[in-house]
Amino acid sequence: MQFDETDLALLSLLGENARLPVTTLARRLGIARTTVQSRIDRLETSGAIRGYTLIAGTALDPAIRATALVQIEPRTGPAVLARLKSLPEVRAVHTTSGRWDLIVELAADTTGALDDVLDRIAEAKGVRGSESLIHLTTKLTRPG
Repeated sequence: MQFDETDLALLSLLGENARLPVTTLARRLGIARTTVQSRIDRLETSGAIRGYTLIAGTALDPAIRATALVQIEPRTGPAVLARLKSLPEVRAVHTTSGRWDLIVELAADTTGALDDVLDRIAEAKGVRGSESLIHLTTKLTRPG
């Protein structure tokens, strides 16, 4: 799907604040409210907009955040992914190229809970090795 300047401007405004009323969006874009609504509908239908979400503030962040870099045995990806999905501390899993096969984003309330989940990842059938990195502070976050 091709996006014109108006689509990109609309997506930018929604990225800054997805709760802006259509009338406000229309005023800022200098186009009719019905045009904005039809563009939003088209962007949702095409998959350019997957949904709208709440971005929790730092007061709701878990006490400990970490990243696990994981190497897996060949052809064990689906089984390892199923194991990772079963662990509530796992927030996201990314495949990657290079030395590590997976990047696993983790969140836990205590160091003990983090230690436990790291052990469960390391013991999973198909996991060859892992390395973990504890997140200390967040210097930059770009939502969207």
